[in-house]
Amino acid sequence: MDISAPQMTPGPDASDLDPPLDAEKPSDVVLAPAEAFPRIDLRAQGEPWERRRAAGKQLRREVPHAAHAEAVPTDGRPDPVELVERSNAGRQARLVPLRIARMAESPFAFLRGAAGVMAFDLSRTPRSGIDVVMNGDAHISNFGLFGTPQRDVVLDLNDFDEVTIGPWEWDLKRLVASLNVVARQQEIGRGERQRIVTSCVEGYRRSMLDLAPRGPIDVWHRAARADRLDFNGIEIDADSQAALRKAVEKARRRDNASLLEKVGERQVDGGWRFRLDPPILTAVGEATREAVISGLEHYAESLPRERRFMLSRYHVVDVVHRVVGVGSVGTRAYLALLFGNSDQDALFLQVKEAITPSHAPYVPPLPEPYGSHDGARVVYGQRLLQAVGDPLLGWTTIGDRPFYVRQMKNMKGEIPHALLGGRSLEFFAFGYGALLARAHARTGDAAAIAGYCGGAENRGFDDALDAFAEQYGDQNARDHQALVEAVAAGRFAGIEAAEGD
Repeated sequence: MDISAPQMTPGPDASDLDPPLDAEKPSDVVLAPAEAFPRIDLRAQGEPWERRRAAGKQLRREVPHAAHAEAVPTDGRPDPVELVERSNAGRQARLVPLRIARMAESPFAFLRGAAGVMAFDLSRTPRSGIDVVMNGDAHISNFGLFGTPQRDVVLDLNDFDEVTIGPWEWDLKRLVASLNVVARQQEIGRGERQRIVTSCVEGYRRSMLDLAPRGPIDVWHRAARADRLDFNGIEIDADSQAALRKAVEKARRRDNASLLEKVGERQVDGGWRFRLDPPILTAVGEATREAVISGLEHYAESLPRERRFMLSRYHVVDVVHRVVGVGSVGTRAYLALLFGNSDQDALFLQVKEAITPSHAPYVPPLPEPYGSHDGARVVYGQRLLQAVGDPLLGWTTIGDRPFYVRQMKNMKGEIPHALLGGRSLEFFAFGYGALLARAHARTGDAAAIAGYCGGAENRGFDDALDAFAEQYGDQNARDHQALVEAVAAGRFAGIEAAEGD
């Protein structure tokens, strides 16, 4: 098996503060949204859901629940620090020390940044045999709040950089592993960690059972409004309700106007520009600015025509480079400030480089149009998995590199997991499991997955994934310690300077 980390698109030396992008190379991969759908046959009748559930149950006999409890094999496992080093290939060299410093901060930060390490580990675990469009990075911090076009706030998956097609259980295993690691950091004991993890698997299993007999339109319309969460099988506790209410109120205040006040500043000529905040927000050269604007003009071709018309009423006034996330540090990400009807009508668009997903070496190549452009892969994946999407989500190419574009922080928010107790983590774990099941059911066979997971009272799969999560929590702690020791030994040049930024 090829264990090399996925390589990013070759490009110019990125060691300079602002590596120039080629403004003369606009997107040459423009795919109409309709091309995302294969030719369909509306004459053939599919299998009844009961038969598909029975087929999933048969798969359970071939790959029993207990098989998922086994620890990840360590024989032939590469050095996790080496895998992290490989994943730095193609990133901007000046930001690699910052990425490593962030990953070294805690075991959970390491887990977030080491998607490639866990992808290798998951590739060596048993597979149920049922594939879906998988998120690829479904850890606890990749669920959050965001606004709908109708101005409601919903709770759902909110990061799709690693999206691909693969086993549904890989997403669920990454989610339960992250819950275990977060619980450890909060010094939650083994018994409570078990309740948190099994609650997550139960939420997934119950939701899939509920979705199995439902029609596809019903499944696709399922969205979780954050102001009235209702998951079948668990009641929200008072602490979770209070944390959620506070997070929703904060998200409602995070709009383009509030972001403009936070990151923008007036110039002497009265116009707006970004307020630089190194290393998070840094200036770009004129060549990069022009390349990003050209990329946005071509990005418009990936939008539906009515939204393209809406975007045409805005113009770009400033572009900066922005450092994002943990695992994404070092990739090229730009933030564009646009204005429309007046200088109070601001629009922020994030232009983020899309790289090869971490699971790519371990799953079959993606079909078209997902396989030819990683920006399109991310966009189509998000449209398929997210119950309510960003109306301005699209993709482009800048300087031979694939990018995707989305709105920045418009009614977006986070659940403060670090401040939640065990009971609240148990509730949100259940909810995230249920939301992940809804996402998988949109493209996968909910009946077959439900058959594999078992009935409402069948907790064998829950216990198996708890055993996996506990063992992987141990492994992740060892991997994090290995990174900390590598940093202390000077294996990563410039790490001290990055930590001081």
